[in-house]
Amino acid sequence: MLTAEIRRRFLAHFENAGHTAVPSAPLLFDDPNLLFVNAGMVPFKPYFLGQETPLWDRAVSVQKCVRTGDIEEVGKTTRHGTFFQMCGNFSFGDYFKAGAIEFAWTLITGSVDDGGFGFDPDKVWVTVLHSDDEARQLWKDIAGLPDERIQSRGLLDNYWQMGVPGPGGPASEIYIDRGPEFGPDGGPIVDEDRFLEIWNLVFMQEEITNVTAKDKFDVVGPLPQENIDTGMGLERVAYLLQGKTNMYEIDEVFPVIEKASEITGRKYGADPIDDVRFRVIADHVRSGLMLMGDGVTPGNEARGYVLRRLLRRAVRSMRLLGYEDPALPQLLPVSLDRMKASYPELEADFPRIEKIAYAEEDAFRQTLGKGTQIFESAASAIKNTGGSSLPGDQAFALHDTYGFPIDLTLEMAAEQGLTVDEDGFRALMTEQRARAKADAKSKKGAHADTSIYRSTLDAGGPTEWLAYSTLTTESRVLALLAEGVDVPAISAGTVGEVVLDRTPFYAESGGQSADAGHITWDGGRAEVLDVQRPVRGLVVHQVRVLEGELTRDQNVEAAVDPEWRLGARQAHSGTHVVHAALREVLGPTALQAGSYNRPGYLRLDYGWSGALSPDQLHGVEEASNRALRADLPVTAQTMSLQEARDFGALALFGETYGEDVRVVEIGGPWSRELCGGTHVDRSSQIGTVVITSDGSVGAGNRRIEALTGIEGFDYLARERDVVRQLTDILKAQPGEVPGRVQDLLERLKTAEKAVESAKAAQLLGAAGDIASAAKDVNGVAYVGHRAEGANGGDVRTLALDIRGRMPKDKPAVVVVIGTADDKPSTVVALNEAAQAKGLSANTFVGLVGEKLGGRGGGKADVAQGGGTDVSAIPAALAAVEGALGA
Repeated sequence: MLTAEIRRRFLAHFENAGHTAVPSAPLLFDDPNLLFVNAGMVPFKPYFLGQETPLWDRAVSVQKCVRTGDIEEVGKTTRHGTFFQMCGNFSFGDYFKAGAIEFAWTLITGSVDDGGFGFDPDKVWVTVLHSDDEARQLWKDIAGLPDERIQSRGLLDNYWQMGVPGPGGPASEIYIDRGPEFGPDGGPIVDEDRFLEIWNLVFMQEEITNVTAKDKFDVVGPLPQENIDTGMGLERVAYLLQGKTNMYEIDEVFPVIEKASEITGRKYGADPIDDVRFRVIADHVRSGLMLMGDGVTPGNEARGYVLRRLLRRAVRSMRLLGYEDPALPQLLPVSLDRMKASYPELEADFPRIEKIAYAEEDAFRQTLGKGTQIFESAASAIKNTGGSSLPGDQAFALHDTYGFPIDLTLEMAAEQGLTVDEDGFRALMTEQRARAKADAKSKKGAHADTSIYRSTLDAGGPTEWLAYSTLTTESRVLALLAEGVDVPAISAGTVGEVVLDRTPFYAESGGQSADAGHITWDGGRAEVLDVQRPVRGLVVHQVRVLEGELTRDQNVEAAVDPEWRLGARQAHSGTHVVHAALREVLGPTALQAGSYNRPGYLRLDYGWSGALSPDQLHGVEEASNRALRADLPVTAQTMSLQEARDFGALALFGETYGEDVRVVEIGGPWSRELCGGTHVDRSSQIGTVVITSDGSVGAGNRRIEALTGIEGFDYLARERDVVRQLTDILKAQPGEVPGRVQDLLERLKTAEKAVESAKAAQLLGAAGDIASAAKDVNGVAYVGHRAEGANGGDVRTLALDIRGRMPKDKPAVVVVIGTADDKPSTVVALNEAAQAKGLSANTFVGLVGEKLGGRGGGKADVAQGGGTDVSAIPAALAAVEGALGA
């Protein structure tokens, strides 16, 4: 049974049972505790925590998930994969244990002809919490399972909670017996390879607190309503139903292994080490495809770094299999072909995805070359000093800076006859992971902090939000908060939070900054600093009270600053216009990947590799302003999410949308996007669009910045003033300014070259005198010279010229240190007689680097390096002399 068919059957089974099918949330789900969605219940977390009211009593989903904590184990086990799909059914105060058990049992053991999975009931085992006698009895009553196939476990295995105060409850896990060839008998408590878990049913029934570990917490009492949260691993079910022994051989993954085997000439199944590499490739290519499909682009931080690591591990594994050519163009289309059945949007978006992926591989291939040079330099220095092991910090630097996994470094070291300090490397990796975990832990509990807002919402009801229709409202204060605590009043000079029964203020979302303005009342006034929606339905205003005292139940006037709102509308509509203009000039793959706008300013990130040419940038700006001149109508309408997709509206990466969405059009289909922001009525009201910059924000991702409205005109006026000043200085017409400036630059370059030539001649002229002043140190002619103001090129030229003037039959060591820009640069040059004596320039440049606070490298005859401490030059020269005399 194909994976897509298993997925379809799961959804159909629960839809037929009255569940609403909820589309998978993007992997970039907005959760402060997570880089990516890592479990099927994550999009439903606000409902389980009581922060929001569920939209349904019953729901079902197949959620895209990514976990990278065990990335080093990928390919080594049958289960570890970075991307997976979690099938789940959810009940919010509707059915409970009996319903969850019955739904699961009928699906897994139901006949294939009737839409089930067809597992043999005699192969099914379950576990329950040791104290959950109710679940044990239900399994006996509903499924007819005997006692020996219902095993009890403790809190560590069969209790679910989030690690923070909130809901929790016992869990019941479903296992399939794969047979004696996979391990000993005795059920999952004996062997979890033979008895493979496929489904976890969570019975959410208790409120817990004082959580210190998975099995250490206090139970406050029963929840107001009992909920069900389940998770069935789609890939696990697939490899069982497809008769495979691991997830890498299912229909959605194995074709990539087959392609990798074909182009590398290595056979899968012939070598255990190669098999791990094949599995890493297949897993990481699929994960990379799904991440890029949800808008992640490679980078050096957070989500972008995870994607970069996945793609580079895949490329590196192909290299270890002997394939040196670009690999992703061969592999990524194969993964697309398997995944598009479940995620058809990938095919439509593939031109953008492949552009990002292939650019990242090209960048890695170049980085690989640079990193290899660094490694070879380090290896040469180690061998020249008689060492045999690459230090752990250098292996870590290769990993952290150049993306070299440790096994690549180990392979390269072995080729050089070296070992690697793996313990030192892993200690540094552990420190890095500990810092990351500590950072993540510091963010935990963000969800629990919204309880005050949820209480406020329950007490006063949702805020009547009128930002689309008015700039002022007569309102009543429902609640006042200070430092997360409900307070009766906020006095002058104090910053606090205000909840009103109705408001005209736009709350920050969708890239648009919050409105500014004031709240006034009889005898008082407060400045609105920020506006947010901490929970669905509630608008919270952060204010600074300027006069008087603001109290609960106070009648107030809430007024948005009209100039601020006008500028915000111009900037947000301008963002849509620039997005449409980018697609018009560059093509449909130039899709927005993020945005931010405030009055008069917009910033738009978009998928594209390579800098825009001046003509392209001008074309985007011209297309934008042509749209303004055309005075296009700007309209908004609300429809279902599916209707919006059918309508051709663009959705933004990483955004989560509800059942109904708002579609904003500028000029009809020219710009049609899902958007909840405020906009002008016609495009001409934007005023102008002035692009001020375009730059890279990571491989395959760029950022364009622009000004709109009066801010755009002010920018152009300043530019005009600069041109006017230049025409006055140069005594030229505006059109002549570029030519005149170019001419001045050419003349300046010529003068600089003349100065450099004169300086070089002066340095070389002194070479003879410097050589003749060489010291005899232990039978070696030694020159240690400080060249004031000399840069790296001058230093190298001088050192080689001095060496050429030294006697050929006597060992000679020349050290020249330049001081250009107050930074020392070193060149060490040895003649053949010195090398024959066993001396090496590499050794001496290392001594100099230690003193100067830098490092260096090269060959036995010439080596060069740098540093940071000019004051240490005398000590550095003395160190070389001391080493010669030792």
